[in-house]
Amino acid sequence: MKILLVKLSSLGDVVHTLPVVQDILAAHPGAQIDWVVEKAFAPLLTPLLGDGVQRVIPCELRRWRKAPFSAATRIAWRAFRHELQSQSYDAVIDLQGLTKSALVAWLARLAPGGKRYAMANQTEGSGYEAPTRWVADVAVTLPARSHAVVRGRELAARALGYTPVTRADYGLNRPPALTDIEQSAPETIAFAHGTSRTDKLWPLENWIALGRQLIAHGYQIVLPHGSDDELATSRAIAQVLNTAEDKAAVLPRLALDQLTQQLAQCAGVIGVDSGLSHIAVALDLPHVQIYNFDTAWRTGPLPATTAGEGARQRSVFAQPCPTVAQVWDAWLACRSPDRHEGAA
Repeated sequence: MKILLVKLSSLGDVVHTLPVVQDILAAHPGAQIDWVVEKAFAPLLTPLLGDGVQRVIPCELRRWRKAPFSAATRIAWRAFRHELQSQSYDAVIDLQGLTKSALVAWLARLAPGGKRYAMANQTEGSGYEAPTRWVADVAVTLPARSHAVVRGRELAARALGYTPVTRADYGLNRPPALTDIEQSAPETIAFAHGTSRTDKLWPLENWIALGRQLIAHGYQIVLPHGSDDELATSRAIAQVLNTAEDKAAVLPRLALDQLTQQLAQCAGVIGVDSGLSHIAVALDLPHVQIYNFDTAWRTGPLPATTAGEGARQRSVFAQPCPTVAQVWDAWLACRSPDRHEGAA
């Protein structure tokens, strides 16, 4: 069975869709899966190549629509369409539910008897556009209030006739256990402070106060960034935390697959609602996700009561934003039981 998954963006949405690959392979071990995704997020799928995903087909719809009639766009579009249509599929599953993903699903070639599947309805808090169901041969009705991970898994399961496995498996492997010498080194916590939405940010002074608490408990801090603004924030945090000694390091700008590997080496991640935080969940790292809006039920770590998931990951919501004490308490709660720390 050849299956095409269409989930183009954004980073968090792509991460939330990763368990669909392992679900399909568990139900159909011989399945060949291709995935269409925005080029910027394609490196996230690199670990799945040859181990679940046969082809990652990158596109740049976000860039192309800015200059749709330029020669460069026309050339790139033809190349993308040629690659997309080089194979035919038994099932094309639009997991995005937008006009752009419906277009990609419509362009894909079906094998004899093949079908296109998509969502029949909008779910609460998520984008949805009518062309997705117009293009589909089968439109699947989903519960109106669905977590992003659950929604994608349910759509694929209904399309291909299986029941999802109990626990979400994102397919991103953690590194092997540390040696005794490596374990003696200070544990590292990543601060995923960056987000494309300023109303999701956590105050700079809170990051500094939390960093001081973590350093006082023997941790070191690493500070990733994906833009010039985020780099400036990382440097500002590090400058204050390194007043006495170097305990905070600003990471270089890394490709998405390299950044994922870097996070996998950390003892945990604390971050705002962002793609990087969702990668921490996918890696099953101890993780606290900070919310200024009551939307964690839709995109945050699944609660511990849901299929045994989420014990190592917590979301914290408050307005205008959670306090340092609330985030610290959540960090203590999500740490593995073999580490005992007192409040600072």
